[in-house]
Amino acid sequence: MKKREPISHIMTKSVITVNQNDDLKNVVEKLKANSIRHIPVVNGKEVVGIISRTDINRLTFGALFDGQDGADEAVLEMLTIPQVMTSKPKTVSSELIIRDLAEIFVKEEFHAAPVVDKGELKGIVTTTDVLKYFLEENY
Repeated sequence: MKKREPISHIMTKSVITVNQNDDLKNVVEKLKANSIRHIPVVNGKEVVGIISRTDINRLTFGALFDGQDGADEAVLEMLTIPQVMTSKPKTVSSELIIRDLAEIFVKEEFHAAPVVDKGELKGIVTTTDVLKYFLEENY
């Protein structure tokens, strides 16, 4: 295994984002359409939050992802992205070593981190990316 491999080798570089002024429906549509679980929330180029599929499921009891479209539409209309997102999420540099990121994920209670270099969003890295890396390197 390469001991000092940076997360730039495993992160997703083409990141799906939402603007903090978008509707929550837009978040759900992007999560579904792209088969992803986390979306950074931006204001211009600045990452101001992150929303996960779990955050949406808490609001809608999972109905939106069980094929019951329309089940909790009212909830999505009542709330805004800033009310639901995790504000000021932990971000990481693309130069962070994968092993160090794994340690952060083990200690913290989140499963994705926006990758930010010089104040600009460059990617996103998840626990799944780390697990895939370690599996490929060890098998």
